[in-house]
Amino acid sequence: MLNISLKNFDWSFFAVTVLLICVGLTMIYSVTLSQEVPDYSLLWKQAIFFAIGLILLFVFTSFDYRTLGSLSWLIYFLSLFLLLAVLFFGTTIHGTRGWFNFFGLSFQPVELAKLTMIIFLAKFFSNRMSRDRLALKTIFSSIFLLIAPIALIMLQPDFGSALIIFAGWLLMVWFAGLSRKHALILIILLIIIASISWLFVLQDYQKERFLNFLNSNRDPLNEGYNVRQSIIAVGSGGFLGRGLGFGPQSQLRFLPETSADFIFASLAEELGFWGVLLVVGLYGIFFWRLYQAVKLARDNFSTLLILGISAMFLFQFFINIGMAVGLLPVTGLPLPFISSGGTFLIISLITVGIVESMIMRNKGVV
Repeated sequence: MLNISLKNFDWSFFAVTVLLICVGLTMIYSVTLSQEVPDYSLLWKQAIFFAIGLILLFVFTSFDYRTLGSLSWLIYFLSLFLLLAVLFFGTTIHGTRGWFNFFGLSFQPVELAKLTMIIFLAKFFSNRMSRDRLALKTIFSSIFLLIAPIALIMLQPDFGSALIIFAGWLLMVWFAGLSRKHALILIILLIIIASISWLFVLQDYQKERFLNFLNSNRDPLNEGYNVRQSIIAVGSGGFLGRGLGFGPQSQLRFLPETSADFIFASLAEELGFWGVLLVVGLYGIFFWRLYQAVKLARDNFSTLLILGISAMFLFQFFINIGMAVGLLPVTGLPLPFISSGGTFLIISLITVGIVESMIMRNKGVV
């Protein structure tokens, strides 16, 4: 159902989202300054994706988010189709076969799958909740349905994105009503799955990242190099930072993926402690507004959907910053709204639009 009225639109939630994207655009601009002939193509692409994402944000704000719930099974199978197709027809970048290329533009299905799986799981659990408790059969059924998308994502391989979907599932299971007995069974099952994954699923480079996380000095010139350079960049920023375009680790290319995976390290180096504090404060407002949206939810689907979306953003936020400062293994997850990436930015803005749709309708617009 389409509704173009913006009554009860959460402008503070929208504003903080736009400010975070502006920070990202500023950092993408900054890391190009050291080039002898600066190439601003990535900046322009990100700005165009921002404009497209804003249009889609208001489109999804205008639609009734409950329609997505009624299409949950269609969305689920569409995600599986795209994740399977990319394994056969996709392009490999940095060892991950996860992109479709169309006329010079790329599309990453896994970013869409993160959102669609949250929608599907929220509808799945909300239809099966009874007296605020989930039956063990429902939990195992959800695990069964989760295996296919996660397996396809791991085959790319993209461990970080699989982890985000799993985290969203775990949070929804917990809040949907997990008894202590079922929690114990689930913990034992997860230990078994983790052991099997380590032995038979994880690639050698993924194991190396985890081992280097435990000991960053284990392989400082190869697998541990990126994290060491990131930690140096974060530490060298001090309180006031080196200034935009003057971060030696970022500008001299000691730090890899300065506009994507390690953009937080570039930010800390050039803007310093106060710049980091400002950005973290913006994220704080963003997550506070999500918490307020949860309190407005009037039904199980709305509650679980917002919780799943919150988990998606929150885990990416913590994991990206954690890997930049050496507290978590490198997983390749982008920093929400700040890291470069067209699909990631557009899907993130669509997600904000869905949250805005829930806020407006749960306040009684429709």
